[in-house]
Amino acid sequence: MKKIAIIGANEFQNPLILKAKELGYETHVFAWQDGSIGEKTADFFYPISIVEKDQILEKCKEIGIDGITTIASDLATVTVTYVAENMNLPGNSIACCKKATNKYAMREALLNGGVPTIKFIKVSENNNFNISDISNMKFPLIVKPTDRSGSRSITKITNINELSDAISRAQKDSFENSAIVEEYIDGKEYSAEGISFKGKHKFLTVTEKRTTGAPNFIETGHIEPAFISDEMREKIFFELEKALNALDITNGATHSEFKITPEGEVRVIEIGARMGGDCIGSDLVQISTGYDFVKMVIDVAMGKEPVFEKVTEPKIAAIKFIFNQDDVNMYDRAKAEIPECIYRASKIENVDSHKVIDSSSRFGFYILSTNDFNKIGWLFSNE
Repeated sequence: MKKIAIIGANEFQNPLILKAKELGYETHVFAWQDGSIGEKTADFFYPISIVEKDQILEKCKEIGIDGITTIASDLATVTVTYVAENMNLPGNSIACCKKATNKYAMREALLNGGVPTIKFIKVSENNNFNISDISNMKFPLIVKPTDRSGSRSITKITNINELSDAISRAQKDSFENSAIVEEYIDGKEYSAEGISFKGKHKFLTVTEKRTTGAPNFIETGHIEPAFISDEMREKIFFELEKALNALDITNGATHSEFKITPEGEVRVIEIGARMGGDCIGSDLVQISTGYDFVKMVIDVAMGKEPVFEKVTEPKIAAIKFIFNQDDVNMYDRAKAEIPECIYRASKIENVDSHKVIDSSSRFGFYILSTNDFNKIGWLFSNE
């Protein structure tokens, strides 16, 4: 039996574990032990933090794994890439991983690769930052950590007086104590979900993103497929293929976040060499396209070319996140009025227990599936 290592054991990783077992692979899962579901569903679980890449590498050599992968985590992607390169397994290069997990390195790579981008600078903790450093940049600006995901410490600022605090917050949340300051891109936000194999890219669908808006842009929900024209979709894929090549992405899932400006231009926000989080890759893509995206990711990790065969009938897919009691009330109404549209739901936490400050602190979610968007459109009407 072939063996696959999976980095991460939480609810978002569990579909990957279950799919690998379904495909007949022996699953070896690594994560900090905290009672996550993957600790139970894995064939073998190792209580090693996902950032301990050298420990995981030594264990993977001992096990003799045939492939390694993860879903929707930049931190886990670093370890996956490190192990894959050191064991000569399918994956992206370490150089590619650095570009795809560090927002400043990514911006530089996109700029050097001829991908249209905005003005940006990096502010390290020990740098002497001067106002003149942004003198050629136009407000509003976006400030965020260079190396975090999940909407952590993202701030839109509209004047110079807000800059210092925004940089301090971003640096505090950054592993390398650095922030990136970049011009704000006006327009509606989307993402494109894709799979790459030996340098060839295939985009599966476009996701329409809903967020809290300024200043922190925490995702409130997603809809697939996005309501855009075929012409725009082709334009998006053309621009994003250039971006993937600029980052040297060759293997595995990709999650490309971008905006369509009021002038109809595609502008890249950031790209992950991994599935999109928020159940985009694990659930929404298959619902909306019929493709078994999770299987494709496993196939590529095991050195197999992905097969583009529809295994289910495509429908409209959506996810809603719980931020407050109003969201809980809407979920209760959906359960009562359109129970057939509810695909699955997480456990909903007590909405009074803490403040939502990023994607990881939301109180739960529910996924919807339907052939008629009018049935679920009211859930998104206030966003």
